[in-house]
Amino acid sequence: MRKKTLAATARRFILYSMAETRTAAVQKKLNEMRREAEERDAERRAQKSGYPYIDLRKIPVSIEAIRLISESDAKEAVAAAVETKKNEVAVAAADPGSAAFTPAIKKLEGLNHEVKFFVASKSGIEKTWELYKFVSAEQKEITGEVDIERERLEGLMKRLASFQMVQDEVKKLDFKNTTTTELLEIVLAGGLAIGASDIHLEAGEKKTKIRFRLDGLLHDMFGDLPPYNYEHLVSRIKLLSGLKINVRDEAQDGRFTVGLTTKEVEVRVSIIPSEFGETIVMRLLDPDSIQADMSGLGLRKDDLELVERQLKKPNGLILNTGPTGSGKTTTLYAFLRKAANPEIKIITIEDPIEYRIEGIEQTQVDPEAGYTFASGLRSILRQDPDVILVGEIRDQETADIALQAALTGHTVYSTLHTNDAAGAVPRLVDLGVKPTSIGPAVNLIIAQRLVRKLCLSCRKKIEPATELQTKIKKFLEGLPARVNREPYGKPALYESAGCEACGGFGYKGRIGIFEFFETGPEFEVGILKEISEVFLKKLAEKQGMVTMQEDGILKVLSGITSFEEVEENTGPIEWQ
Repeated sequence: MRKKTLAATARRFILYSMAETRTAAVQKKLNEMRREAEERDAERRAQKSGYPYIDLRKIPVSIEAIRLISESDAKEAVAAAVETKKNEVAVAAADPGSAAFTPAIKKLEGLNHEVKFFVASKSGIEKTWELYKFVSAEQKEITGEVDIERERLEGLMKRLASFQMVQDEVKKLDFKNTTTTELLEIVLAGGLAIGASDIHLEAGEKKTKIRFRLDGLLHDMFGDLPPYNYEHLVSRIKLLSGLKINVRDEAQDGRFTVGLTTKEVEVRVSIIPSEFGETIVMRLLDPDSIQADMSGLGLRKDDLELVERQLKKPNGLILNTGPTGSGKTTTLYAFLRKAANPEIKIITIEDPIEYRIEGIEQTQVDPEAGYTFASGLRSILRQDPDVILVGEIRDQETADIALQAALTGHTVYSTLHTNDAAGAVPRLVDLGVKPTSIGPAVNLIIAQRLVRKLCLSCRKKIEPATELQTKIKKFLEGLPARVNREPYGKPALYESAGCEACGGFGYKGRIGIFEFFETGPEFEVGILKEISEVFLKKLAEKQGMVTMQEDGILKVLSGITSFEEVEENTGPIEWQ
């Protein structure tokens, strides 16, 4: 009897749940139908009035435009300014002919704005009014500069000297009484203080996660940020970056600047929609992190001599290859600094400009304006430059122009996405470039990765096992003659430990591992017959190229990094 009662109760519960779900679905459908009816009505009114119709559900609304009409005037006129470009303002109204609408328009025209009228539904207009809550509080901040006291921000940076300190600072916040400004200050100051390259804000179903990227790896900084605080943080970051607050289902990109006493840090913002809200990545472009010169790249003496020899050539193409985030831009910027002098002209075309370099003309691609890598490179060549940096070769047209420029008396630096130096030639051929152009134009092909450096404060010296000592000895004997083996005769091997200075991670900072493939007559003749990676690797080995993995092992033997880091970036170590 009890089982029957329980079964009946379960059936009633299931039926009730199903009915409740159906009711919610019906209600949702009715709301959608009601909104569609409102939009159709707005379309009819637009036709009668002679003004174009606009569906505010489908267009982004600018915070800069919203503030042009006061909230009281907008509600009185049932209208909203939704977009502004230069002195033109798009204004949506339920009834552009109403008497209440006239005073608001006269105010706009009195400010020398040219007004374009649109008809929209009342619901759509009322939805835009939600943005007024951001206008008064953020009036000073929508210019793209953080309205944080410099002294306070720098004070926080001094106090938040480690990853653990940033975590502790966030954990002790009372989120019910924490302002959005306070939270943003801590996140930004913490990221800048500990040298994070990126700050990730990831929306979850109930809680939000904040993560910092340090030395190429992501670390959870905080995982329990309430949705309410997160939503306000997203809105604040959008305002700072000049993004559309009401757009939540499209990707957006923007930027803002954090001004410090000695420098300005640009923050590049990327927002994408996700399952539980919008996900944000803020990239911190600290100018101090790109100040590496040739000696600071991590080049061995023999590789440094090789590069400097190539940089002295009056023309030719130097290609740097590797995945995103492998340090290619930093290396090419170091080359530019080495080459720069008052007697030559250097122009770059980048997407985007990562860092500003004194004394060099830098330009940024703008596809909407027709300024692509290819068209920009053509324009740059008319400026009579001596050295050109092309941010990336992505297509045949850009590749062909870069190669022709290298052949006709210019030095060209550029990047290409391949796994190693030997893969650059097949990649260029895949893009449609003829091997007859590659051979005489290319001087040097580089491949690189970034490995984490062992923390000098806590690294622990280890004694290599006999088997490993044998492998190391054979490895050193097999290196090209140009490599000085003397510094590695008594290898200094260390392992990571972890301390307060490195946040417990055992590593602090990164350094490049490289391979350099010099071209020449044999290269030119060889690629006319065969362009396979197998052939090119054999040719590079014959020329005495030290591979990225071999360079990484040498850095391990110097106590700079670990075997684990080298394997993480280049694969299992091949001792033979």
